[in-house]
Amino acid sequence: MARAMFEYTKTVLQKVSFDPILFCKELEKAAKRLLPYELDELKIWLNLYIQGKPELSKSLIYFK
Repeated sequence: MARAMFEYTKTVLQKVSFDPILFCKELEKAAKRLLPYELDELKIWLNLYIQGKPELSKSLIYFK
């Protein structure tokens, strides 16, 4: 079940990546729902995903 939530989170983030504000809100929700090791995986995925998308780089603040 938890793995499904991680995959769902990635899907949602991809779908809302057109809007940086919405992307940050969904990322904030994910930070509350996911397990600690899933957050580590999400951080890695996020660093790769936002390459070439400078408008989304502000979202990294949720992992500092």
